Amino acid sequence: MVPLAKLLGIAPLIASGVVAAPWNTGQSSTTHHIRALGPNRVKVKSYHPETTFKTYGVTGMDHPLSKRGINASSSDAAKQFLVSETGTHPDEVVHRTGHTSDGISNEYFHQQLNGIRVANAVANVAIRDGKVISYGANFVKPRSVRPVVAQISAEDAIRRAESVTGAKYNSYPLVQEYFIKDTGDAVLVYSVEVENEETHEWYSVHVDATNCEVVNIVDFVHHLTSYRVTPFTSQDPTDAGFILATDPYDKSASPNGWHQYGTTTATSTSGNNVLSYTGTTSGTTSQSSPINIYDYIRNPDLSPSGGPNPDAARVNVFYIANMVHDLTYRYGFTEKTWNYQQDNRGLGGLGNDRVEIEVQSHLPGLITVPADGRSAKIYLGAWSQGDGAFQNDVTVHELMHGIVGRLTGGGTAKCFTTAEAHELNEGWADAFPDLIQRTTAVDRDFSIAIWANGKNLRTYPYSTNISVNPRMYGDASTASDALAIAELWAVIWHDIIMLLIKERGFASNLLDPTLTSGNTIALHLMIDGLIIQPCNPTFITARDAIIQADANRYNGANKCTLWKGFAKRGLGYGATTIKANSDTLPPGC
Repeated sequence: MVPLAKLLGIAPLIASGVVAAPWNTGQSSTTHHIRALGPNRVKVKSYHPETTFKTYGVTGMDHPLSKRGINASSSDAAKQFLVSETGTHPDEVVHRTGHTSDGISNEYFHQQLNGIRVANAVANVAIRDGKVISYGANFVKPRSVRPVVAQISAEDAIRRAESVTGAKYNSYPLVQEYFIKDTGDAVLVYSVEVENEETHEWYSVHVDATNCEVVNIVDFVHHLTSYRVTPFTSQDPTDAGFILATDPYDKSASPNGWHQYGTTTATSTSGNNVLSYTGTTSGTTSQSSPINIYDYIRNPDLSPSGGPNPDAARVNVFYIANMVHDLTYRYGFTEKTWNYQQDNRGLGGLGNDRVEIEVQSHLPGLITVPADGRSAKIYLGAWSQGDGAFQNDVTVHELMHGIVGRLTGGGTAKCFTTAEAHELNEGWADAFPDLIQRTTAVDRDFSIAIWANGKNLRTYPYSTNISVNPRMYGDASTASDALAIAELWAVIWHDIIMLLIKERGFASNLLDPTLTSGNTIALHLMIDGLIIQPCNPTFITARDAIIQADANRYNGANKCTLWKGFAKRGLGYGATTIKANSDTLPPGC
């Protein structure tokens, strides 16, 4: 075995350049993500082989088993379709999970080599009425496959992961996987999870099991680039002040209320979906009077930590996060689609993973998003002008990262490792509060965190007026600022939302998903698109998933409206990954 000290000594000289490598601006943002991590700002690279994503409209595509007259399960049908479409050997295609909602079966797979899972080769297939309606896959035929026997110990891999990231192994069981490098080689790796609680970092590190090289890092953290409560549709206290919300929980999404999980009934800001606290997870807010009355009045003349203000803050974020849980549950983010709950009530998925929110943190806004079965953690701090716990759009932004991370790729939280996917994630996180914090059909501009920050966090307001927000798809090819690309995706959604509202009307009760108003349609398509899009989406594949989501749910009734929204910002029918503007519409529009 090679001594660890020697391996650490040669790390800067590793030929592939994964650790301590120079920035390579020539690599595609749709497959690579290069950034600096850890206390020493070590430059690391993540890689996800290019994904093929195809959609088949309203009619769908026959799968091989149906052509032979075989009545197959959706998972078997999806597997045979992948084998046929990708040319992958059946023994290499492994079903990982799946679920059926609204008549659509979504099946998720990974590739294996020598009986060992490939960490970054995945696929998803959507089936309706026995026909394939979309699929995404990045299965590979490796140039070479390393032996299945590790040449270093698990302890060596742990030490290597810790030394590169500056974080500590969190005792989550190590697994051996194959990882496809951008050279096309499949290397055996240890997957090691490390955390730094002081800096709120959490990584899954892939360490080459033959030479201790770090070949990939998945970052579980998403930063913000920046029952007396503010109403759910309010961005901050200036919108509508405070109300005493009575029984706000949704009986379908949270049938036992917000404070009961399993055999436990809490009388604090601790519940099945959310835990809000200050300092430590025991620092919750208790009821102000029996039973489960949380009536703490914020005093604006005191500091965030003064008087009743910490209690008011914990109660407000507990309410907002639970409302987001219940709303998105109604639209498809449920136990079987890997949502966040302590008790899943036997309805699928893994439990013990409610969202934990620390208020008055030293961080203004951040979320860690691990896989299903482990809690997401949100940190909300005091901003220059106010306590971020009352800046609801920021709270909703962070929660949306958790939703996006779970719905895309089947609950793994590992499908936003490329630069473009990461930036799209930020765009969804802005688009979600823009959508749900509307109270009328009026075409209004939307800015983020003005109350707590003193100014808009974004370069421009999100506006349908291009003179107010000039972001265009063609600019993304030269954008050096990742935020610019995130803002582009968010303003595309802003335009689409308003087009749908003008076409279909506005629903004041967004909690009723059966309505066919513009804003309910937009939320359905947002959630449905996330479920069917491929791992590490691009502008093109994310767009196509939304178009397909409309075909799936509404038989394409909104197809042309959606295309008009995309084309307005240059992401029209003729757009490609080259990122030149296209304002063309498809035939029939």
